Amino acid sequence: MAVEQLRRDVFDGSALRADFPVFDRPHRSGLPLAFLDSAASAPKPRSVIEAVADAYGHHYANVHRGIYELSEDATARFEGARRAVARFIGAPSDREIVFVRNATEAINLVAFSWGRTNVGAGDLILSTQMEHHANLVPWQQLATETGARLEYVAITDDGRLDLDDLRARLAQRPKLLAVGHVSNALGTINPIEEVSRLAHDAGALVVLDAAQSVPHMPVDVTRLGVDFLALSGHKMLGPSGIGALWGRRELLEAMPPFMTGGSMISKVTLEGTTWAEVPLKFEAGTPAIAEAAGLHAAIDYLEGIGMDAVRAHERFLFEQARDALAALPGVRLLGPESADEHAAVLSFVIDGVHPHDVATVFDHHGVAVRAGHHCAQPVMARYDLPATTRASLYVYNDLDDVERLVSAIRATQTLFGTA
Repeated sequence: MAVEQLRRDVFDGSALRADFPVFDRPHRSGLPLAFLDSAASAPKPRSVIEAVADAYGHHYANVHRGIYELSEDATARFEGARRAVARFIGAPSDREIVFVRNATEAINLVAFSWGRTNVGAGDLILSTQMEHHANLVPWQQLATETGARLEYVAITDDGRLDLDDLRARLAQRPKLLAVGHVSNALGTINPIEEVSRLAHDAGALVVLDAAQSVPHMPVDVTRLGVDFLALSGHKMLGPSGIGALWGRRELLEAMPPFMTGGSMISKVTLEGTTWAEVPLKFEAGTPAIAEAAGLHAAIDYLEGIGMDAVRAHERFLFEQARDALAALPGVRLLGPESADEHAAVLSFVIDGVHPHDVATVFDHHGVAVRAGHHCAQPVMARYDLPATTRASLYVYNDLDDVERLVSAIRATQTLFGTA
């Protein structure tokens, strides 16, 4: 069914599956694929695949420098993708959008460029206990190299950010707070507007890891009040190998380059070099030209559904799955219970069964989930767990997928004798 035919509230995810070739692929179980691992990476609709192929087939040349029609066409399409990203996240200007490989590179860019310019010995950096390693390890490295202190805001037993602990740590006047919008390991949606206000009142900048929020709900950087935002294309139906950093323009303009070489220069002499204007200052070398076309197509696809509708659809499925799993004996869900504070990510443990075994059994039933620490080992340590099983939902999922998740849990418990 075409996207335009979908209602703009809760819709039937099965209506979209025809747009995704991966669901045409036979599964070794003989059953249709129930894909519940979108928090790791999302399948691609045909429109995205075709946009990448079309870019390579009919519009490919290096961008920004060619004085000929094909290069000018490629440049216009590449910059059109930048404008689409800016529009999608409510950025005041597309000049504030820096293309990178993924959210990890975006965060590293800020840590390397802004961090090494503005953070010194004795300064305080704040992160949180619920971060993905991509929003934790770069700050550890920055603290080690500069002599800064790094502290972590606590999380509560039910998976919320401890705002009292945040206020107490902000009283120490940190330089920066690095926080995730949505926890990939718990599904928690953090109250970023309030967090940003508290951080700014304390004089701290806010770096937001939005890899798990931008694909799934309306995101507006101005409303959220953050200073930097990182996103990955592959989690929002786009190609791998492209993501974006948004930063307030005055911050980006004051930051030194992350990498140097071709494309990011204004003038090079044997005596020295001057940099191009932002965002090109941060985009050394030939960029991901065709991938940008795919990211633009992914944004078009999501905007065709409407991000309010995406969020409503996922919230409905989460509520159904949460209630169904909560009714199963021997199953424990992590994260807040309220759907207002929870994305469509269900992180759970089955008593007596290791999550890796759970995922293996699930696969034999055609259900794809993630098992492990989810690149969030401090979260696992906080709850004294080696790992969890994680089921994550997106636009192509429906109630049948929820039912198959429940059936796979029951089959696992029966197999291991824990039912």
